[in-house]
Amino acid sequence: MDLLDFEAKDLYFQQEDSQEVQELIAFASELYASGEAELPLLRAYLRAPESLNVLVALNRFYYYQHRLTEALLIAEKALTLIREDLGFPADWQLVTLQHITDAPKEALTRIRLYLFTLKSIGFLHMRMENLALSKGIFEKLLSLDAKNRIGAEGLLELVDQRLAVTV
Repeated sequence: MDLLDFEAKDLYFQQEDSQEVQELIAFASELYASGEAELPLLRAYLRAPESLNVLVALNRFYYYQHRLTEALLIAEKALTLIREDLGFPADWQLVTLQHITDAPKEALTRIRLYLFTLKSIGFLHMRMENLALSKGIFEKLLSLDAKNRIGAEGLLELVDQRLAVTV
């Protein structure tokens, strides 16, 4: 299955949150430059803990604030929600190409989101110097995406270069 051969349906940002949550996210974006966006984002999270819109906003906030541990926690929460929706195994290491090929074509947008979220987790681990785990994630992604549509190959090369220097 080609991960680029899909019709974009069911995109996470098309899922509408309550008006209050939308306003909190918008308010947080106004406060980002001052570094005060966290509180409205956390309020949005408390009101909609399973909203991918909220999780993506929180993840971006923490990442750009260089708070990688918090960004990782949020990315893992998002991966869990997406995984549950797809019926994928709880452990990403157990996801196989068969899970992807057996999924209905309508699920391809969510599968791509799952894979990009896993890539994000791998990248965060790489930034946090958890190179062995990061390498495992990127290798898994390449086993699921032989055409490198998700873009894990270059990141795997970076991890391998860093591992070669540390040995």
